Amino acid sequence: MNLFISITPPITNQLHAPPHHSSNLSFPTKPHSTPTIEPNSTVSSWTSSIAHHCRTGRLNHAATNFTRMRLAGVEPNHITLVTLLSACAEFPFHALSFGASLHALVYKFGFENVKVGTAVIDMYCKCNRLDLARLCFEKMGFKNNVTWNTMVAGLMRFGDVGDAVQVFDEMPERGVVSYTVLIDGFVKKGCYEHALEWFQAMQADGVEPDYVTIVSVVSACANLGALKLGLWVHRVVLDGGMKDNIRVNNSLIDMYSRCGCVEFAVQVFHGMSKRNLVSWNSIIVGFALNGNAEQTLEYFYRMQKEGLEPDGVTFTGALTACSHAGLVDEGRKLFDVMRNVHKISPRIEHYGCLVDLYSRAGMLEEALNVIENMPMVPNEVVLGSVLAACKAAGDIRLAEKLMRFISELDPSGDSNYVLLSNMYAAGGEWQKASNVRRRMKSRGIEKNPGVSSIEINGVVKQFVAGDKSHIESELIYDMLDNLSRELMISGYLPEANVSVSWF
Repeated sequence: MNLFISITPPITNQLHAPPHHSSNLSFPTKPHSTPTIEPNSTVSSWTSSIAHHCRTGRLNHAATNFTRMRLAGVEPNHITLVTLLSACAEFPFHALSFGASLHALVYKFGFENVKVGTAVIDMYCKCNRLDLARLCFEKMGFKNNVTWNTMVAGLMRFGDVGDAVQVFDEMPERGVVSYTVLIDGFVKKGCYEHALEWFQAMQADGVEPDYVTIVSVVSACANLGALKLGLWVHRVVLDGGMKDNIRVNNSLIDMYSRCGCVEFAVQVFHGMSKRNLVSWNSIIVGFALNGNAEQTLEYFYRMQKEGLEPDGVTFTGALTACSHAGLVDEGRKLFDVMRNVHKISPRIEHYGCLVDLYSRAGMLEEALNVIENMPMVPNEVVLGSVLAACKAAGDIRLAEKLMRFISELDPSGDSNYVLLSNMYAAGGEWQKASNVRRRMKSRGIEKNPGVSSIEINGVVKQFVAGDKSHIESELIYDMLDNLSRELMISGYLPEANVSVSWF
């Protein structure tokens, strides 16, 4: 009997793929040598052939062999099914229907194997059918740690944080993978404080982190700008014997750079026994983000002398450094070398760097020429850099022209509207500034307050302009007034138009 028509009713009622999923298993093929399978081969031979196709990304061939195996009267075992289900999880937008058919076969023939059940849950999670994954999870009898971790990972991936934590709390045994799945999920959702809280809970629970945990935690520190916490995690790395792990060191370089502590990033870089392209890119981009153009270019050329070929990320770092330092000629040269020597097709971030390079140098015509000749539509970030240059140059007419394009690309963006309004206000064109404000209001656009943060005693504090929610806000504002007076005594005078705000 063909398995594709043997799906039992209780399961098929649940297996309706979303409209964007295709049941047509069509995948790009690669040069390959296909093992020859005779019709009377054993299940091991068939499974080996199927696994070969799955490993090389040809699920359509694997499905064909699976059908041939069934027609030859050879029944699959749990290894066959786990292999195919895992492959379906790797092609979520193509393989849901086939994966559901496999699940039906599992249900029909009673493959009550924890590995098969876990593979079914993983497949549904990755195919965007969390409802079916949860149903299978709840119906399973015995669950091992992998099953629990798979369900937690699926819930975190879809942002069901509360359910993920609930499942985590219900786990009979929690190990390093369990905690790492939860921590990494919080990091990917931008909940960095929660990620660090769970890392502290992990340590309190006596569970030793592995390098995957550390990479996620260091990423959380980098995104929060939490240098002291990052230093503490670095100590955990040294104490845990991970000081020679390339991925951990690369993440530490990135963290120190983003926290503005480039000297520590350099120490980590030079302390590495082995470096890869990501190591070099991390230090090059780190120098660029901190305005160290000379060192950026020094390491850019040193990397090539050591035999490594730069990629698109490397050139993004080098071009960013040239932009921030006003090195127009060097930036032009690098852009040409990237295209003509290294044969790297510029992406939008490279064109953005070139536009920013010209914009910061006040070369608005050259910046506009790049935008007009880009092979892709410029985004609001690229146009926004020219708009900021218009403000510096006082070119309101060009700013108005750019705003028409920006509002089409990013109708809900607030920052460029605020910038244009402030330009009008600075030029005394109050009516136009008021019109921009009314236009924002009519379109339901609100100014998002900029959030600043500071780390004190290992705790990250966040605040916005005019924020008085802190328990010691009175003392904070007294100190701010003292600093303002000190600045004025030293001869600092604020720009008259900075205080003008329509928002």
